[in-house]
Amino acid sequence: MKAGVARWLLGGLLASASLASMNAYAQDAKPDSKHNAKLDPEPFDFRWNVRIPLRDGVKLSATQYLPRDRKRAGPCVFSLTPYTAQRNHERGKYFAGHGYAYYAVDVRGRGNSEGEFTPLLQEARDGHDVVEWLAQQPSCNGKVAMSGGSYLGYAQWATVKELPPHLATIVPIASVGPGVDFPILNNIPYTYNMQWLTFVSGHTSQDRIFGDFGFWASQYRRWYEAHAPYTQLDEYVGNPSPTFQAWNAHPYQDAYWDSHRPTPEQYAQLSIPILSVTGHYDDDQPGAMSYYKGHMRYGSERAKAMHYLVIGPWDHTGTSSPQAEVGGLKFGEASLVDINALHVAWYDWTMKQGSKPEFLKDKVAFYVVGEEAWRYAPSLQAVTASTQAWYLDSRDGRANDVFESGQLRATPSGGGVDRYVYDPLDTSPLEYEDRPDVLTPTYAYLTDQRGLVMSSGKQLVYHTPALERDTDIAGFFKLSAYIALDQPDTDFSARIYEVKADGGSVFLAQELMRARYRKSLRQPELVTPGQVERYDFERFNFTARRLAKGSRLRLVIAPLNSLSMQKNYNSGGVVAEESGKDARKVTVALYHDAQHPSALYVPIAAKSSVGK
Repeated sequence: MKAGVARWLLGGLLASASLASMNAYAQDAKPDSKHNAKLDPEPFDFRWNVRIPLRDGVKLSATQYLPRDRKRAGPCVFSLTPYTAQRNHERGKYFAGHGYAYYAVDVRGRGNSEGEFTPLLQEARDGHDVVEWLAQQPSCNGKVAMSGGSYLGYAQWATVKELPPHLATIVPIASVGPGVDFPILNNIPYTYNMQWLTFVSGHTSQDRIFGDFGFWASQYRRWYEAHAPYTQLDEYVGNPSPTFQAWNAHPYQDAYWDSHRPTPEQYAQLSIPILSVTGHYDDDQPGAMSYYKGHMRYGSERAKAMHYLVIGPWDHTGTSSPQAEVGGLKFGEASLVDINALHVAWYDWTMKQGSKPEFLKDKVAFYVVGEEAWRYAPSLQAVTASTQAWYLDSRDGRANDVFESGQLRATPSGGGVDRYVYDPLDTSPLEYEDRPDVLTPTYAYLTDQRGLVMSSGKQLVYHTPALERDTDIAGFFKLSAYIALDQPDTDFSARIYEVKADGGSVFLAQELMRARYRKSLRQPELVTPGQVERYDFERFNFTARRLAKGSRLRLVIAPLNSLSMQKNYNSGGVVAEESGKDARKVTVALYHDAQHPSALYVPIAAKSSVGK
């Protein structure tokens, strides 16, 4: 969905799925020659356009792959995809070659399926009906599993909501969380939404339009430079969309977004084994984590004991096909997990009474970059052994420059206030975002510091002292910052880096926040200008890394101003309807004194629960 490489533009400012996620369907499309080489030329029986009837009479189209040498009915696997079934061809061959009947199913209104495509909301009931139909087929013994990533991962969680009796297990990878990470992240929408909606417009694939880097950059640039309302974005890109406007009508968490995801009661009723997979740099990590955390909070003890979580050093596409290099970072050989083989081992264990996959040594597997090894923990909370506080400070309010920054200290600051001014009419971010190398698939977005340097004077920057020893971190950063605004609203980005002894940097984590949602994502509350309040940034992405001796941590707090996200003009009105005429400059004042102990909290990694 919001798939592929997670780009962090403007020196790590935001997840720009819009400009660089050009392989959204690669989650289940990319051929794996290593796996294919293991198969005979035709180890399966193939049938195109199998018709699957739904309860309302609509028929979905499926491409069927049946193991040729199977003597009796066995478990079957399917994926529910909006990207047309043929993009799952390699996966179909692989599963059939390893003893599983596989069905790539076009969702309602896409590919060769009947009906009208209504993104996201249709998959729950339809997924249920597909499960129960497959369970009755001669090739199936009544045990049905699901697979797939991104939107296909979401389709698994949507299906689970309906509790189909014959669903035996799911393996959701990089699962989209509607209302969590798509089409809004912390209630801030992407411009990418229109790119994706164009991709899935009509029945056929619009992949060439979707994958045209320059085209989409120019479309977003016209809208951005015109300071036009976000509600007009679909007109700007030439594809008026009722779905886009429906999403705009729900700017924060409400019953509409709740209806996409399992309720506490549905989590409590789950009884099937689940294998969840995400990555450090997965655009949809927030969604994948929200499902996992929801199940851990509301599920039964028996069901929770059968839910495993894998967090690799991967971007969105890498969660399905791990790569040794992402965004300028290189990882060790241990990171190259054979995800397809893990699927088969999981299905063998959960549906054929096989042994537990050797890789799953405990409930949570997480990869520590720098150590280049997997660690294990009995729970997500147990990944973090302790939390280390670093207090924000500065000398005479000088914290606006990378080279003359504020400090992160082990003890609270004696006092002070740091400020930046943000003008939403400022279009200077284009000087970085429009660079040709930034718009390429090979862009080193995790290590490039140019955007950060170019934003000096318009942000707040803080550094720790050089670390005295190697330090392993794992889990979620937190930031408590005491802030006052002179306007009723604005958007922030808080992001964290390792700055190595040689001056190079590595992006670690980020959180975006709209001030009106500082207290709750469900209840907007405008800011009282001049009032100092504590802003708790508690939605950073998961990261795990060995920080080298001599490295420092860098914290950057900055305005959110990019081609890639809806622009907040700071007026306090309906943001989607605001334009340049509503723009207000805002002064952001960050306090750090005895009464306002602004601090960054660093997750220190626990030792592995399993010996190495």
